[in-house]
Amino acid sequence: MSFAGPSIGSGGRTARRAFEFGRTQVVKPKGNHQATIVWLHGLGDNGTSWSQLLETFPLPNVKWICPTAPTQPITMFGGFPSTAWFDVRDLTEDAPDDLEGLDASAAHVASLLLNEPADVKLGVGGFSMGAATALYSATCYALGKYSNGNPYTANLSAVVGLSGWLPCAKLLSEKIQSVDNAANRAASLPILLCHGKGYNSLLSYMLL
Repeated sequence: MSFAGPSIGSGGRTARRAFEFGRTQVVKPKGNHQATIVWLHGLGDNGTSWSQLLETFPLPNVKWICPTAPTQPITMFGGFPSTAWFDVRDLTEDAPDDLEGLDASAAHVASLLLNEPADVKLGVGGFSMGAATALYSATCYALGKYSNGNPYTANLSAVVGLSGWLPCAKLLSEKIQSVDNAANRAASLPILLCHGKGYNSLLSYMLL
């Protein structure tokens, strides 16, 4: 699936950044389908490797959707291309966030959840850069929109982040306060953040 970012004016011309997402793997539930989670891999990885791992998880009522990020130049790597949900300038706290890439990836996640059954709980999670994208999706859910102003329509029930970080953290509190009911939506959304092992039972409790 492809996603075109917003137009950018420059000297009377427009440039549009295109995102071509890779193959998506699906791990079907072995029991009663009660939840669907889009799981996002880390930088340089792909959806296939995580789908193979998630096949072994003792969560039989969960359907896992494992997309693959676009291959794009990464500034931190001197422009060398890698599968990535967004561009990374550097690893400092002051590094600017790639909002266009984050919006595109969050929109891709939402599109993957669009046709799930109405009685199924929806979640998004990920590892490292995937965790950052999942947490950005949580921000969009709370605000009800992406940074470009387009509405965010996925009704999330849970968010999981493993060894990740929160994009746009410095401005998040101000943004939440500026949108009606955003604080309530943020407070009501279960979020599990982990580093290490032993989170399977907690995830099961959150969803089911």
